[in-house]
This record gives sequence, structure tokens and C-alpha cells, in this order.
Amino acid sequence: MSEDPNRATAAAILPLVGGAGNVTSVAHCMTRLRLGIRDRSLVHDEALRALPPVMGVVEDDTYQIVLGPGTVARVTPELERLVEQARSHPEPAPEPAPATPATTADATTAPGTTTASATTAEQLADRGAALKARQKARNATPGKLFLRRIANIFVPLIPALIGCGVIAGLNGLLTNLGRLPAAVPALTALASGFMSLIAVFVGHNTAKEFGGTPVLGGAVAAVIVFPGVTHITAFGRHLSPGQGGVLGALAAALLAVQVEKKCRAVVPAALDVLVTPTVTVLVTGLVTVFGLMYVAGEVSTALGTLTTWLLAHGGAFAGFLLGGLFLPLVMLGLHQALIPIHATLIQQQGYTVLLPILAMAGAGQVGAALALYLRLPRNRSLRTTIKSALPAGLLGVGEPLIYGVSLPLGRPFLTACLGGACGGGFIGLFNQLGDTVGSTAIGPSGWALFPLVKGGQGLATTLVVYALGLAVGYVTGFLATYFFGLGKQQRADLNTAPDAKAPTGTGAEKDADKNKDKDAEAGAGPQPAPRPAAAPPVTLTPP
Repeated sequence: MSEDPNRATAAAILPLVGGAGNVTSVAHCMTRLRLGIRDRSLVHDEALRALPPVMGVVEDDTYQIVLGPGTVARVTPELERLVEQARSHPEPAPEPAPATPATTADATTAPGTTTASATTAEQLADRGAALKARQKARNATPGKLFLRRIANIFVPLIPALIGCGVIAGLNGLLTNLGRLPAAVPALTALASGFMSLIAVFVGHNTAKEFGGTPVLGGAVAAVIVFPGVTHITAFGRHLSPGQGGVLGALAAALLAVQVEKKCRAVVPAALDVLVTPTVTVLVTGLVTVFGLMYVAGEVSTALGTLTTWLLAHGGAFAGFLLGGLFLPLVMLGLHQALIPIHATLIQQQGYTVLLPILAMAGAGQVGAALALYLRLPRNRSLRTTIKSALPAGLLGVGEPLIYGVSLPLGRPFLTACLGGACGGGFIGLFNQLGDTVGSTAIGPSGWALFPLVKGGQGLATTLVVYALGLAVGYVTGFLATYFFGLGKQQRADLNTAPDAKAPTGTGAEKDADKNKDKDAEAGAGPQPAPRPAAAPPVTLTPP
């Protein structure tokens, strides 16, 4: 009986991250296995990147291994089992991983200044890693670190958002077709139940992320969705269940963490278990019902109104800016500020109109990669990297393409942004014309977003508009990169890479064949091409 491939992947990963003793935590999001690492020197980065299931690795607040949607959810529990088994039978600690030798990709090299030596996929990956490390250092500001923690609150909620979003889409389809009417109420309950209580989950995760007791964060956030708040008057108005939504839950849980910490600092240990939870819930709850719910409700309403107005009046221009600037926002770490806005729009309108526009950035990236594939016929390793990363890119996982291909080359990153801008402008234009395109959940993009698409018109119309937007992003990114993405000298350097292979039928290939025959006669067989190293990722859509 063959071994489970997911267990085999987990077994291959564990020793390369230093073994069970070096792993402090195991979790996953949409595409990444997130590991807490005790000693970073024990991790073998290059060996991990060489594993076939691994699309890339990145070091952030946790060590993240990109495995792709679906695969990561199956590998994670297998790795957890192996870690537990290994801890029950401890082994000697492994030797530290050897230091990675310096490469020609200097971290201070600016994008777009490709030298003749930086021509293979491995060297481009090294340059991408250097760019990623430099950008990470720049992003380690208090404000951006706070946004990253906000993103960590919503990442665990994404699977439920996706599942409920797909069920909501199926329910809408059955309702429109008049099929299975008996199933519609049940599907409505399944699709809406989570969203009606999302504030509780946000409060729980917020308290956990900021060092409080998770259940107390959930308890104060639960006040927001309690039906009995209709009997409470604040600022001269009766409150309504859900008023303030996820923003109110965030604020309430953050306040609860601060109150809890203050209490623990002054309350005697003997009374802590009784006094601290009571004071935390009482003080925070009162502030929430008599202040935060109203204020957060007004802010949420304003965000929804502003977004709707912006796309209704400046749809094409707004879409162009959003689609074109999303990849730079990701590099700056500012894209995480959009996650609460997505959640607020989904809670208010049933879908977020921003995500399909932002997804066009991935389409521009795919188009740019295709252009580079055709433009560099002799760079075998780079073409292999592009070919292996394209399926994931089409499904919205663009990490390897960005830091492994376009960003290290410089100009192709800009032409990919142009493709995203044109695709976003196309979607924005139709939003302005009344054919709104939204997503019932956050997380996926590219082709993976099709099951979650919802809009103001019929489903067929909405799907066609989204598909055409992707096509515009692909075509624009391709054409801009093909004609303007590489300078003449840069293209010549990349096409004369050490591992380059001349196109079939050319004189260069015939000469290469003759040399290969001579080498074979001399007893020196052909050497295998080096395996391209996957690049550290950056999340295109909220993880």
C-alpha cells in the first residue's frame, strides 16, 4: 500500500525545519504552513524550497512554507501528528544548517538593474529573497506591525468565510432557478449563521492575538450581536443587533485586553479568578453598548457608503488605481488594512466589491510571466520556474512569480502592475455602469474566485464581467511585458544564461549536440540542469 503523499510531505518537511524539538507551534492559513521555530539556524531553506510540493518559503512572525490551497490543510495535521510522535521519543538535536554563501544578488541592488551574472532562476530567486528581506525590514514599523496583527485575527476565519460564501452562492442559484425549495431555508441558515456571529469570533481572536484571554474577548464582542440590545438607547437612538459589526468587535476586544491586564496587575492572586473576568466584562461591556457600538456602527456605515460612492462615480479610475497599486501595497504591508473593510462590506452588503478589483493584480502578474516565458526561450531554468508557478498563479497564488521572477527583474513588476490596473479599471467601469462584481468571501482570487462571485445583476452577467476583467489583466500584462518589460541588453543577458538551451533547429543547438556527443565519447555524460529555487512569497489577497 502506497504511503499517503500528505504524510510523506510532512515527513520530508519536519527534519528540514530542525525536527520536532525545534517546532514550537503548527498552524496554517489559506496557502501557507505556519511554524513557530525555536532556533532559526536549524532550518534548511534551500532544501525546503527544493521539495516538489513546496512553492516557496518566507520568514515573517512565523516561518511560512507555501504549499497551496487544499494541500496545506491536509499536510498540517500530518505534521502535527509527526511532531507529537517525535516528542514522545526525543532524538538528539540536529546540527545547525550551514550558512548560505553569498550570491551575486546584492541586497542593495535596485530592481531593474539586472547584471549579466544574475540570469538564472536560482540567482533571480536569491535577488528576490534579498528584496523581500530588505522590504521586510522597512515594513517593521509599529503601524505596519499592528496591521499585520489585525490580519492575523482574520486569517483563521477565512475557511469559514469561503465555505459559507460558496453555500450562499449555491443557495442564490437554487432560489433563482426555483429548484429544491425545501433546501433553501436550510442553506440560508448554514450560509448566514457564521456571518451573524462573526463578531464573536473576531473578539475571540483579537484577545488571543493581543495577549488577553480569548473567551473574554468573545464575551464582550457577543454583546454586539445579542438581540436584547434593541432595548438599550445610546446617543438618543435604540441600538440594533450587529451594530458596529467587526469593527466594534475589534475595538471591544482590544479594550477588554487592556482592562484585563490592568486588573491582573492590581488584583491579589487569590481573587483574580473571580474579580478580573467580572470587571473585564462589566467595564468593557458597558463601554461597548453605550459608546463603541454606536461609533463603530457609524464608521462601518461610512466605509460602506464611501466604497459604493467611489465605484459608482469614479468606477473605472478607482478600479485602475486599486488594481495597479495593490502589489506595491502588499510590498509595503499596507494591504492588511483592507481586511476589516472586506469583512465590513460582506457583513453589510453580502459581498465585497473590492476583492475582484484587487484580484486583477494577480492577472497582470500571470500575463507578465507568460510574456517572459516567450521572450526568454534560452533561459531554461527561469522558464521552468515560470511554468511550474503558473498553475498556482492562475488560482490566485502569485507568490513565486513575484519574488522569483518579476520583482527581481524590475521592469516586469511594473508592467504586471499595469496589467492589474487595466483589469481593475475594467471591473470598476462595470461597477459604475451598474453591473457590480463582488465576492462573498475573502481569501481566493484568480480562477478560484469564480464560485464566490456575486453582484448586482444576474449571476451569468457577473461571472462574464469578472472573466473579461481577468482577460484584460492577462492580455495587458502580457503585451506590456512582451514589448516593454525587458531592455535589449537585459534580454540578451537573460537569454545567454549558463543553463540556456538554444531553440530547436538552430545552429547553436546543433553545435551543442556535437559537443554533447564529444563529451559522451570522452566519458563525460550530460549534467542535469539545476533545479530552480522557489522564491519567498508575498500574499496577494488577505491570507
